[in-house]
Amino acid sequence: MHDLKIWETDVYLEPFRKVIEKRREQAAQKEREFCGEHAALSDAANGHLFYGLHRTRKGWVFREWAPNAIAVYLLGDFNGWKKKSAFALHATGNGNWEISLPEKTLKHLDLYKLLVEWRGGHGERLPSYVTRAVQDERTKIFSAQVWQPPKAYKWKYPSPPRVQYPLIYEAHIGMSGEEGRIATFDEFRENILPRIVALGYNTLQLMAIQEHPYYGSFGYQVSNFFAVSSRFGTPDALKRLIDEAHRHNIAVLLDIVHSHAVKNELEGLSRFDGTEYQYFHSGAKGEHPVWDSRCFNYGSNGVIHFLLSNCKYWLSEFRFDGFRFDGVTSMIYNDHGIGRDFTDYTLYYDGQQDEDALTYLLLANKLIHQWRPDALTIAEDVSGMPGLAAPLSAGGFGFDFRMSMGVADFWIKTITGKKDEHWHAGDIFYELTNKRRDEHTISYAESHDQAMVGDKTIIFRLLDKEMYFAMDVFRRNLVIDRGMALHKMIRLLTLSTAGDGYLNFMGNEFGHPEWIDFPREGNNWSYQYARRQWHLADDTNLRYRFLKAFDAAMIHLCAAAAFFEYRPFAIVRHIADQVLIFKRGEWLFVFNFNPQKSFDNYRFEAEAGKYLTLLDSDAACFDGFARVDDSVPHFTFTDNGKNFLQLYIPSRTAMVLKKE
Repeated sequence: MHDLKIWETDVYLEPFRKVIEKRREQAAQKEREFCGEHAALSDAANGHLFYGLHRTRKGWVFREWAPNAIAVYLLGDFNGWKKKSAFALHATGNGNWEISLPEKTLKHLDLYKLLVEWRGGHGERLPSYVTRAVQDERTKIFSAQVWQPPKAYKWKYPSPPRVQYPLIYEAHIGMSGEEGRIATFDEFRENILPRIVALGYNTLQLMAIQEHPYYGSFGYQVSNFFAVSSRFGTPDALKRLIDEAHRHNIAVLLDIVHSHAVKNELEGLSRFDGTEYQYFHSGAKGEHPVWDSRCFNYGSNGVIHFLLSNCKYWLSEFRFDGFRFDGVTSMIYNDHGIGRDFTDYTLYYDGQQDEDALTYLLLANKLIHQWRPDALTIAEDVSGMPGLAAPLSAGGFGFDFRMSMGVADFWIKTITGKKDEHWHAGDIFYELTNKRRDEHTISYAESHDQAMVGDKTIIFRLLDKEMYFAMDVFRRNLVIDRGMALHKMIRLLTLSTAGDGYLNFMGNEFGHPEWIDFPREGNNWSYQYARRQWHLADDTNLRYRFLKAFDAAMIHLCAAAAFFEYRPFAIVRHIADQVLIFKRGEWLFVFNFNPQKSFDNYRFEAEAGKYLTLLDSDAACFDGFARVDDSVPHFTFTDNGKNFLQLYIPSRTAMVLKKE
């Protein structure tokens, strides 16, 4: 049975069918042009196997693409960092340069660079396909490094089966430690991965893996797209981490940045061969007005080859299980979507889209799934472009999931803009379930974005200064009680109404206090807020541990259940009571947002049978008031031919029940 086209599943797309089909035709034409004699995209995207430094049976070979160059030299430890004719690359055509060297010339850990000359200028550069770049602690200058350890890393565990419903733990290696410094891959593997396993998440999403010169960019200003950030350790250390995650059946996603690149010329791709246009657009179109970075020219076959090869490289060399594509909105609109409200379908088809970027994203998804059919791809897009997460066969762009980014914004507006007694159960349910039915989505109450300096996490918004004085277990505090109750309810409701997956940022599960602020001149280069205080969640004298326990119970329940296979269906959305009850398969979700009223014998229609409580946010083990005996089963009764269930629903609580 063939897939329905996206204009058949959404009739409002029918007027734009010609544009959608034209985009498909453009992508097909580009694929034919790019593949040439190759049978598939995955056969053609092998830039990482051709360019850069490679060891051969005869020695070493190095290749570079620099169409505007008139000369290219290797500089390094092996020649005193001097320009010498013996280390000059020779042109081989189509902008390619090459040199072969005897085996004894280079050794593991040697440093090197390129000297690229063009008419009217020259500059030192790191190779575009460099797989290892290291920074001098004194000068802060990056150099390429030969990475050829005596023994190649041997993988121990197979990749896990494809994750159907991702429960994602978003993490940043460098700020994952307790101490005021940059943590390492090995430390994360030893200290943090066991926490993720215990919490029950089935997917780990790693940020800031591609090399970036400025640590404070959170990894989103990439300089070397094929290099593992050396701040966190070696490529082999990253492989050990991914291998260990696979041992626990945890898939590992790379937060990949193909939406822009850092402006830096000494470390990055900008003016690599003296031109603005080798990898990026010339003039204003090549400058991102907000991010102060360079914008790729996705119409260039050289650029597409570079980026598609980058996808294949991370899948092959490091066995990543897929990607979260950052900044998709910025890629697919000529104005990067800045200051626009996407309120009308015409805004997706009005000619203001970067059609080349859309073609690239379609080809990237096709290549990724050709090479690794079990891989996952996730689009981070705020515009709501239809079809991003629809299958290629249906006229979509082939992402497996899209981030449901409006959910986090909705929670911020609700927490900051409405009094508790005005939280509207119907509005909440609508906003959290208002997703495209023909696309898979991943919801989150907050990600790293909401935790950055200048913003506030949910727990910080709820507790504010009381967080510093009243989180101990020896007394009760009304602000803390309210905040913790709502924190649990918000996260459970976000998860239970999610379309097909859920995301949490590292530490937010236990209400990590304060914001994230990387070392910078404005904070005197402090690491105080670029770390995670895990001891807070482990301290039995503090309440953070209860939030951690609830998150673990919630995630384990979701992992064991199958309610993502069903759409949430509201049974009760009582405005005055602020009670929301909905069904998802055999599971009942009961939320009482009322800040004052608990309800005795709250009656609602339910499928006949016996119901058991699986999760109760008010349980004592989650720092609740234990107002319900969760061991007591609940039975439906019949009235006028209908089946009803009656529950005691305490104020500011959430429960999950299942029909036995």
